[in-house]
Amino acid sequence: MSRVIRIGTRKSQLARIQTDSVAATIKELYPGVNLEIIGMSTIGDKILDTALSKIGEKSLFTKELENALEKNEVDLVVHSLKDLPTTLPPGFTIGAVLKRENPHDAVVLHPKNAGQTLDTLPEKSVIGTSSLRRAAQLKKRFPHLEFKDIRGNLNTRLKKLDEKEDFSAIILAAAGLKRMGWESRVSLILGPEDCMYAVGQGALAVEVRAKDQDLLEMISVLHDPETVLRCIAERAFLRHLEGGCSVPVAVNTDIKDSQLYMTGAVYSLDGSDSLKETMQTSITANNKPSDEKDGESAQYVGVTATKIPSSALEAAERLGIDLANLLLSKGAKEILTVARQLNDAR
Repeated sequence: MSRVIRIGTRKSQLARIQTDSVAATIKELYPGVNLEIIGMSTIGDKILDTALSKIGEKSLFTKELENALEKNEVDLVVHSLKDLPTTLPPGFTIGAVLKRENPHDAVVLHPKNAGQTLDTLPEKSVIGTSSLRRAAQLKKRFPHLEFKDIRGNLNTRLKKLDEKEDFSAIILAAAGLKRMGWESRVSLILGPEDCMYAVGQGALAVEVRAKDQDLLEMISVLHDPETVLRCIAERAFLRHLEGGCSVPVAVNTDIKDSQLYMTGAVYSLDGSDSLKETMQTSITANNKPSDEKDGESAQYVGVTATKIPSSALEAAERLGIDLANLLLSKGAKEILTVARQLNDAR
């Protein structure tokens, strides 16, 4: 198979590093394949002066890449899974979810605060984060701190932290820092008791045209089964809550002894109001591979994973929906509606 496979990616340094790592894995598995990487800018890369949650567009970092996929200008697109909306445009699917990097958030302190923790930072210290999810949880947990938006790619945000005195610390995904080789900047990792992570955080996804069965088959070996099941549960939870960038929703998942455990939570913008529940399900396989419909394989919140037993995929999706329903029955809708309205009014 000596064809050229064109891989689309965002132009940021982190996106390129992530795409190069996926390309290297494909090359290792299929040495005969020629890969061409095509970088492009997305809306989210161009609008840098507005908080993401205010732009009001679900596919901020994915739309241009998907347009290229639709026009057959690229064959695969590599994304951070957390950037991919839970409902993909018709004709697309996630053909691979790679082994997840650490999904937690990291605190990066201003050099002058070395050795501090969020607890010990002085009253009214300003923490930079562009995520409503992070701000809501941390405001509740560390009421003495203040939170301000900070946008830009990782390089820009670290520069803003280091070169100005505006921020005492910033919060970033640990996975991105690790992939950039900047682990030395991590002051501390936030555990789930301080800050649960975003849906899909730390995982990379490869999006393809759903009808490209040969490509789907080819990249299906990149799937990490545990990551796939955890992320399907997380995406099903978010989709059922109708959450997106503009509401604070957080998760924590784990697989132990064939049980998938999931904690999910919703928050008001200031974190004062919240709902959090945990559920689990068995994901032991009945070894029936996934189903096909109309020549295209079954999708689970946008993911096609034919090599993973459908019973496990269904159980993971059902867990996310059941957990969302439990929170909805306790008033999650009201919390999220108010959060959305307040965010729109900011």
